[in-house]
Amino acid sequence: MYKEVRKIHLIEEVLKITNEGTLSELETVLRKSKRKSAAKKKKPSIYDFVGILSGKEADKMKSIIEETCEIIPSSRGLRHNYPQTVSS
Repeated sequence: MYKEVRKIHLIEEVLKITNEGTLSELETVLRKSKRKSAAKKKKPSIYDFVGILSGKEADKMKSIIEETCEIIPSSRGLRHNYPQTVSS
């Protein structure tokens, strides 16, 4: 509730402003604050990582992934030997 009271008080103070420069400064501060908030909420995309890896590093990573994928056995066609239960 305290936050809401602070907001109302701030609105009252803004309504009392007569100086155009002060009003412009407040608008600038609010715009910057909105941009910072939007930047924090933004999910990273692949484009945020462009240029981080060199071509050599990317090739190395690709080969590691390919080698690792060959190690993982496929579950297709595998027979599972579950213990047999005896029913009476």
